[in-house]
Amino acid sequence: MNFDFHYHPYPSQRTTVFAGRGMVATSQPLAAQAGLDILKKGGNAIDAAIATAAALTVLEPTSNGIGGDAFALVWTQNKLHGLNASGPAPKTLTIEAVKARGYTKIPAYGWVPVTVPGAPSGWVELSLKFGRLSLKEVLKPAIEYAEYGYPLTPILAQYWGYAYKRYKQILTGDEFQPWFETFAPKGRAPMVGEIWHSEGHASSLRSIADTDGESFYRGEIAEQIAAFAEHYKGFISQEDLAGYRAEWVTPIMVHYRGYDVWEIPPNGQGLVALLALNIVKGFNFTEKETVDTYHKQIEAMKLAFTDGKAHITDPSFMKMNLADVLSDEYGSIRRSEIAAEASLPLPYKPPSGGTVYLATADGEGNMVSFIQSNYMGFGSGLVVPGTGISLQNRGHDFSLDSAHPNALMPGKRTFHTIIPGFLTKGGHAVGPFGVMGGYMQPQGHLQVVMNTIDFGLNPQAALDAPRWQWIEGKKVQVEPHFPQHLAHALVRKGHQIEVVLDAGGFGRGQIIWRDPETGVLMGGTEPRTDGAIAAW
Repeated sequence: MNFDFHYHPYPSQRTTVFAGRGMVATSQPLAAQAGLDILKKGGNAIDAAIATAAALTVLEPTSNGIGGDAFALVWTQNKLHGLNASGPAPKTLTIEAVKARGYTKIPAYGWVPVTVPGAPSGWVELSLKFGRLSLKEVLKPAIEYAEYGYPLTPILAQYWGYAYKRYKQILTGDEFQPWFETFAPKGRAPMVGEIWHSEGHASSLRSIADTDGESFYRGEIAEQIAAFAEHYKGFISQEDLAGYRAEWVTPIMVHYRGYDVWEIPPNGQGLVALLALNIVKGFNFTEKETVDTYHKQIEAMKLAFTDGKAHITDPSFMKMNLADVLSDEYGSIRRSEIAAEASLPLPYKPPSGGTVYLATADGEGNMVSFIQSNYMGFGSGLVVPGTGISLQNRGHDFSLDSAHPNALMPGKRTFHTIIPGFLTKGGHAVGPFGVMGGYMQPQGHLQVVMNTIDFGLNPQAALDAPRWQWIEGKKVQVEPHFPQHLAHALVRKGHQIEVVLDAGGFGRGQIIWRDPETGVLMGGTEPRTDGAIAAW
């Protein structure tokens, strides 16, 4: 791959990192180092991914936790494997039960949106199938950070503060007090550089490590979760937890200009990214910074989201044939619908998210693309007393309309925003990539892939480049450093352009590519957060 190593459109002053024996890229420096430490102890890229993911539940609790979901794409022994570690709705959570509590849509906080957490099962599956070290060894760094504490980084403190202010206003019931006791022990959010620790979190991680996850689903932690739910009339039970296990799945892909772009199949929204790429691959883009390029990217993403939101749900309930919609014929049909002016797609508004993404690689050729989330920041606002475990609120995306493809049903997995990505060429790994952040994720995937393949940007430059985000209708948000003359040109095409100062809304990405001839690793990390690459 021939890259431009002089392109730095984002004022980050970061450069692509090169290494030969191992690399970990993620949104928190200490977490990246935790993964690298595991590599140096003899672990492989899979062990490093688990260690980094577990550490992030402590080091970036504003976006993920033990009580969340996860997805992974794993390249090992010249094959790509997919893991879906997203949990289903509890067996007693029905549309009728929700409406009986006075709701017309599923709320964002409290017990109603809580689904079975899948992340711990995902760690166990990865460890058992591909790991080299024991789970007990791999989770040590996370346990130590939870037990002894760590100083908050600037972006982490910023989002922690936002969450505290919001929760202080809206989470007033007794069931939410453990959140404040855990994450605001001094009656406020911890500040930049201040040490925070969670003995309950350390205890939970140690229990998961000692039992290979059994305690979380069929032991003491499961009992604590179920007892907490029962006390406040929640829906999740020990039976729900005991019946869960993460699922190995076959990744899906589209061919894009000589490369294969891979995503996890539904219930994740990776399909949206592939649909958009399948549309734009029929265009000839000569330059990145033109109004034509941006207009076609935005319009393709609108069409892809329209299809995705209309059909994506638990694959057991989907009626869409993936082979049909990822075909060249379907891409051509949708491409023909892109006109010279901005279109008005079917209306819906993508909500915000809260997620962490990481990429790992070792010197043996193993590579992992991993993503983990509680959703909407800390999740449901519920922390299981004494455990440090924030429970996710993924059920918020279910519909209470029984005719909707993503209608709530007991045991069903909802439409999921978090998606890991992977790139191959000619049957060989190029590497993992991802851009976390709610419905920005497939939009980030489209932009990063095109930056890399169409415009030859190196990993860091591909992440630094100004981003746009379609919100709804004709509304498109852009970053402050987005070229002003192109923003004006898009307005003339009918787009409603809004400049947004908060960089966090445009996603946080990581990339690791491997040079096919030398095996050298090259990585880029997100300038919009406290991102870091640990390598050797």
